[in-house]
Amino acid sequence: MDDQTASATAEPASGRTATHPPPRNPGTALQPDWFDGVAVNLSAAERRAATLGARRSVKKEFQAAWLVKALTCIDLTTLAGDDTPGRVHRLCAKARRPLRPDLVEALGLADGPPTVGAVCVYPTMVRPAVAALSGSGIPVASVATGFPAGLTPLPQRLAEIRYAVGEGVDEIDIVITRSHVLLGEWAALYDEVAAMREACGDAHLKAILGTGDLRTLRNVYKASTVAMQAGADFIKTSTGKEEVNATLPVSLTMVRALRDYGERTGYRVGFKPAGGLKTAKDALNWLVLMKEELGRPWLEPDLFRIGASSLLADIERQIEHWATGRYSAAAHHAMA
Repeated sequence: MDDQTASATAEPASGRTATHPPPRNPGTALQPDWFDGVAVNLSAAERRAATLGARRSVKKEFQAAWLVKALTCIDLTTLAGDDTPGRVHRLCAKARRPLRPDLVEALGLADGPPTVGAVCVYPTMVRPAVAALSGSGIPVASVATGFPAGLTPLPQRLAEIRYAVGEGVDEIDIVITRSHVLLGEWAALYDEVAAMREACGDAHLKAILGTGDLRTLRNVYKASTVAMQAGADFIKTSTGKEEVNATLPVSLTMVRALRDYGERTGYRVGFKPAGGLKTAKDALNWLVLMKEELGRPWLEPDLFRIGASSLLADIERQIEHWATGRYSAAAHHAMA
């Protein structure tokens, strides 16, 4: 993608404006014929993924615009054992103002400063996050269902969803049972995700597949399709805790499943890569993937999120370099 193309497709995001979110995915009956005969060519997926960063160049003000767009799609996250309401409040302050005022001014966005896509916390931290983000328009997401392994009994997992919903959460990041995929138990996987979708009520459901545990891209495609058939509003690569998290070949396979599902049903489902994205260059690669494979609507937080909080510091650092011509130390861009 050259600079001319970039200027036409990646205008800077200027905060949260009135949008028209796509209709929620209602799901379908389980349809194994949609995925039973699908084969995924690993070598071809790797070759296609390799072209995304190698043959694309976004520079200068166009790169700054793309990086602001990436910033607005980040799920700013804290999932630590020592989380406290104070830490969550500080993270939410960063979510409201992810860029320093001087950088916002340099970008010409002072009248509508950008914010992140959402804040993601554990269920017990939902209430402090909701309070801290009141009036901002920034959704609160919560992991649930025995995150990250997802191996607690289903009734407890559903109760965890209902607890977070009762605390005021907007989105639930659920974890599927990976063994259902590895054993080809598609009906069990479908029933599990459908029950979780019902427990979410009005909260949007983001289905974490744990792709690093699924062994093959064919399994990734099948799990993606079943999750969407069961009513997932987003499909997400990883918890961030697996040995292998988001990769471009895995993401390519999932967005192809999204595209196929949309062509069959007419519904748009969102995508969230998580874990493994650490640099501004990573963010650009995934934005290019979404633009080329799915089109302009998937460059908005309604349909695309990035689960990589450490990425924000590097984005801010790169924007500072664009604005000043100098690189600062990463420590100058604190998360909270």
